[in-house]
Amino acid sequence: MVWCAWQWCGNRSVRWLGRLIFWGVVVEVEVPLSGGDVTEGVVRVGDTVRRPCGAHSSAVHGLLRHLERVGFDGAPRVLGVDGKGREVLSWVAGEAPGRPLPRYAVTREALVGVALLLRRYHEAVASYEVPEDARWDDQASRLDGPPELVGHCDVTPENVVFRGGRPVGLIDFDLARPTTRMYDVVTTLRHWAPIADPADRDWRLCAVDVGERLRVFCDAYGLDRDRRREVLPAARLRFERSYEAMRFRAEQGGAWARLWHKGAGHRIRRAQDWLERNWDELDARLA
Repeated sequence: MVWCAWQWCGNRSVRWLGRLIFWGVVVEVEVPLSGGDVTEGVVRVGDTVRRPCGAHSSAVHGLLRHLERVGFDGAPRVLGVDGKGREVLSWVAGEAPGRPLPRYAVTREALVGVALLLRRYHEAVASYEVPEDARWDDQASRLDGPPELVGHCDVTPENVVFRGGRPVGLIDFDLARPTTRMYDVVTTLRHWAPIADPADRDWRLCAVDVGERLRVFCDAYGLDRDRRREVLPAARLRFERSYEAMRFRAEQGGAWARLWHKGAGHRIRRAQDWLERNWDELDARLA
């Protein structure tokens, strides 16, 4: 006898969780998870997530184990490696917004929640002593200055898990690396304010007051006046370096090339232009 049961689940754009029962024996089904732009081959198996290992995986596992040790509950736990050589992580219950964004993901409360979650993460990771031999993503953009902590570096809506309309967890640490707090802040604001040309925003964010959302985020995160003056210059520098880093990755082919050919570089340039045109107004709102 074969019986198949399905139930709704939330992370990324997945909607089905399969379980087969053969003569009373439960066989977990691998359910592909979509929603990320770069990492392919990610599946859910029961209450775990299986992801292909890369050169950075060992470093990321060390980071996640530190977060577990200090009691940070907003990240997956490392459970090991399966028989196919994939990393096994705990499933973070909830829903990561897909595109188009749901209403709950664009509210002021969601923006405040993301800022508080990022601050909690930074406080938890600040005590992590990075091993000298740790291998992180070494092709990504950076700001000037010595690293202050290991940033998530990719706090997009797809990588934030919500429960009951509230941000509760971060997933997909593939781009994590030693960086500055400000890099993580401006990268997050790139997607959540958003610092982007209106033509490239989700429709629910097309006409929002970006300056106000920048201020709300910085208030919730706890940036003082002096640090707020660094936000726009850091965003300007990040855009320029992200463009060059993404173009370099795209030349190597794969998922990054597909993103580039879909217009990622053009979106970065439009965001740069929009930032310059609106600089004075945004700076006044931040101050």
